[in-house]
Amino acid sequence: MSSVALGSVFRDVGFLPKNAPRNSEGRRFWIKGSMVTSPQGLQAANMRPKSSTKAVRVGVLGASGYTGAEIVRLLANHPQFCITLMTADRKAGQSFGSVFPHLITQDLPEMVAVKDADFSNVDAVFCCLPHGTTQEIIKGLPNGLKIVDLSADFRLRNLGEYEEWYGQPHKAPELQKEAIYGLTEVWREKIRDARLVANPGCYPTSVQLPLVPLIKAHLIELKNIIIDAKSGVSGAGRGAKETNLYTEISEGMHAYGISKHRHVPEIEQGLSDASRSNVTVSFTPHLIPMSRGMQSTIYVEMSAGVTHDDLYQHLMAAYEGEEFVKLLHKGAVPHTRNVRGSNYCFMNVFPDRIPGRAIIISVIDNLVKGASGQALQNLNLMMGYPENLGLQQQPLFP
Repeated sequence: MSSVALGSVFRDVGFLPKNAPRNSEGRRFWIKGSMVTSPQGLQAANMRPKSSTKAVRVGVLGASGYTGAEIVRLLANHPQFCITLMTADRKAGQSFGSVFPHLITQDLPEMVAVKDADFSNVDAVFCCLPHGTTQEIIKGLPNGLKIVDLSADFRLRNLGEYEEWYGQPHKAPELQKEAIYGLTEVWREKIRDARLVANPGCYPTSVQLPLVPLIKAHLIELKNIIIDAKSGVSGAGRGAKETNLYTEISEGMHAYGISKHRHVPEIEQGLSDASRSNVTVSFTPHLIPMSRGMQSTIYVEMSAGVTHDDLYQHLMAAYEGEEFVKLLHKGAVPHTRNVRGSNYCFMNVFPDRIPGRAIIISVIDNLVKGASGQALQNLNLMMGYPENLGLQQQPLFP
């Protein structure tokens, strides 16, 4: 079996991930993350992932928040996507570089209010708006646009649950029926054909990636799942809040949303889908004094006769060939600093001192795999590109 490598594009099925897309000739291709670091690298190879050279024109709605800024940072390394529209109601009329000086080198359009946005020059949209405001805006967008929504507005299929947890009725129920949940490694095939993708929340991403394969394989019990999760402060958003002031956050850690965090129904929906029965979890999130990063420590009861090594081996098989989900070597502890700035999820399984139980640790960057990186992964799929395009950044350390 031979392979042909042109720069960084490998085209032999035998050496490619099972989810690699096909080009116009029907041959599979993949962008090797360890080799491609910039659009220039792809251009030098004289290979593009699609036969057409036309760039995908992207709009970023709510560009002045942290997730919007991460979208812009990631797209700076994307050879096929270009930003043609940016909205930010409170920052309308300002340049993006004046709001986020670390991205001042990017050639970007001036930010405008959503009501003044012109979508005639847009093919796809990242919606980075707060929950509750997104529904009506998306309802008014042109039908031909591909949309990845980073808010919570289309994640919950049960509209009654949405109203219960988010305190208001859903304003676009017809669109909710169309939305596909965007946990990429689990719902990849449905995402490919979707027009509207509901990007998962950060906590649900870190929890579902390790648990869904184990639940589907009936390796863990559906009862007594305990999730102790911790997030960096950026997870609370960029809005000015007293609870997010330096003196309120620094030199300490605090739990919040105890028994009522809005990610609970999203986690339970995903685990219930995997088990085909109702799953209830105990979930407690904590805010810790770091800018970004997320760790979920998950305590599970194993099914009769199952060992923690069985869990390990199954996760290894489930994520073999996946670029962004990595099971570490046995005994290695995942650390948030080792995924900072990247689209990776690192995880591992450990035996508990209590017989019959196991401990799973999962870490992500809450702004990348937990938000904007997964959103880009999803839009790549929706537009027919390799899902790792623009996501080859390795973790930043120290």
